[in-house]
Amino acid sequence: MPGAGPRQSPVLAANLFPVYRCAGMIEAFKDFLDDISRCFTDRDLSVWRSRLILPFSLITRDGPVVLKTDEAIAENFFLYLKAIDIMRLDLVDRRVVSLEDCHDGTWLGTFETRLISQQILATAPYTSTVLLSVQNARFRMSSMLNGRGHMEWTGVRDK
Repeated sequence: MPGAGPRQSPVLAANLFPVYRCAGMIEAFKDFLDDISRCFTDRDLSVWRSRLILPFSLITRDGPVVLKTDEAIAENFFLYLKAIDIMRLDLVDRRVVSLEDCHDGTWLGTFETRLISQQILATAPYTSTVLLSVQNARFRMSSMLNGRGHMEWTGVRDK
C-alpha cells in the first residue's frame, strides 16, 4: 500500500465532504469498513481484533473508554454481539464519508453506520471518525473519535 505522499488537493465526494485521493487508500478504507462491519454479524472477534491497535480508545459523549488488553477487547466485542441479538440485526452497513491523510503517518476516516434488522433501520444512522494507521499494508484503528454507537449498542456508560 502506498505511503503518504505530498499533500494532494481534496476532491469533493457526492456528499460534499473532502476526500484526499491517494492511490488505493479509499479502497483500503472500504475494506477496513467491510471488516469492522461483517465481523459483528459473522461473530468473528479475530477480524475485529485484527483491525485494532492497542490500547484502543472510544471517545464517547460521556468521555473516553480505553481498552488496553485483548481481554478488554473481547469483553467489549461480546457486548456488541448481545446488542446484535437484542436488535436482531441482519446487517451492519458502513459507508465512507471521508478519508484524510494527516501527513504524520495517520489518517482520519469518517463513515456512516446503518444498523439493519429485517431490511429496516434498527436505529438512526450515525457518523463516526477513526484514527487509522497503516500496518502490514492494512488500515488499523487506534481510536474511534466519536463512538456514539458504543452506548447505543452495548448499553454501557463508562465512568
